[in-house]
Amino acid sequence: MSVSAPLSASSALGVFTAEAFAAHLASLPPSLPAWWIARKRAAYERFAALPMPSRGDEAWRFSNLSGLTLDGFTLPAAATSVPHAPIGIQKVAKLVFANGRLFSREALSADLVARGVVVDTLQNALVQHEAVVREHLLAQPPKLGSAKFSALHEAFLTDGAFIYVPKGVQLEQPVGVFSYALGATAAIFPHTLVVAGENARVTIVEYFGSANDTEAQLAVGANDLYAGHGAQITYIGKQDWSHRALSFQSNSTVVRRDARVQSLNLHLGARQARHESLSQLAAPGAFSEMLALTVAETDQEFDQRTLQIHQAPNTKSDLLYKNALRGTARTIFSGLIVVDPDAQKTDAYQSNRNLMLSEDAEANSLPGLEIQANDVRCTHGATSSRIDPEQEFYLQSRGIAKEAADELLTFGFFEEVLNRLTDDHLHEALRVLIQTKFKK
Repeated sequence: MSVSAPLSASSALGVFTAEAFAAHLASLPPSLPAWWIARKRAAYERFAALPMPSRGDEAWRFSNLSGLTLDGFTLPAAATSVPHAPIGIQKVAKLVFANGRLFSREALSADLVARGVVVDTLQNALVQHEAVVREHLLAQPPKLGSAKFSALHEAFLTDGAFIYVPKGVQLEQPVGVFSYALGATAAIFPHTLVVAGENARVTIVEYFGSANDTEAQLAVGANDLYAGHGAQITYIGKQDWSHRALSFQSNSTVVRRDARVQSLNLHLGARQARHESLSQLAAPGAFSEMLALTVAETDQEFDQRTLQIHQAPNTKSDLLYKNALRGTARTIFSGLIVVDPDAQKTDAYQSNRNLMLSEDAEANSLPGLEIQANDVRCTHGATSSRIDPEQEFYLQSRGIAKEAADELLTFGFFEEVLNRLTDDHLHEALRVLIQTKFKK
């Protein structure tokens, strides 16, 4: 049964009133640990106390605040079917969530289970792997402006994915996680927690989608990636919500000694989407590669906020975000590299590049540095440019229509990011998803 509140509810709460929260708690399994329920109660108190973002908030500079609302949504009932997501790759396991509940799964092989690999729901993991979940689930406080929405996520989080790869185990194929918002006004809170032990290796492919482009929905999601000493995590996130959806996503990464995390987020859907990404390089030799591709069209707005925190010496981070804008679309990029006093020999790079496919599109870039060490190499920059008219004319003069020419030029622009992927199957799967955006 769906839970909703009157549309006259306070704008700071929207439909997420104390009564709706109480109903949410009552719907959870009684086996969940008491500390988790206490954390959810504390999160709801924070959510209720925090105001909605205002124009004076520096963390929301350039954002369109008039479209932010928590009114008109519902906590939906369980889904009876899900659409088919176009991701043509083989997987070692798969979890499919619909409206915040597990819908189906493809289990791990007996060999991987015997080696200690876990791909399960958060609800199960909270009981069966309590210590690991308690240490890493939402362990990093929000630092990029969305504290209210992060608290809402924690308060109403029902279920999500838990992926654990123990010391020395290396998965040859990705784990797939699919999260769907189904039905008009649906509000969902997807979450993925990944813990890779020492010298482990894992790839996660996560897909966020709606059944169609016509339903107003709310998605407030998060993930936690923890790479132990020498571990390697590759995370691919593909967001294709309804074009009437409002989306908030917070990604938190912790990278330990000599570990490597590569994340690539593809942004296609939603009316207005804010994506916050925090990467914490916590021990010597840690490396974080933060990549993103965005295709923004019509009146979509994509708001990207990033933070690269270097806490130890001899760490490296490399951020490359590329946006292609059509119609009257808007993008905002605000990134900050922070180097702590003890983080000598830091090597940090940050770049945001925007390709304008329309005269009416708008790109805003705010890269920044905060350096407290004296032996570092840090660079940052941003560029925005119109499509080269000579290249466009060349393609059109050979019988290629303008839309197809823009698509080809966009793929050329994106190729620098796609080529960072070492898995050819993932590369091609992303190309297919981007092509679907141009054909809509």
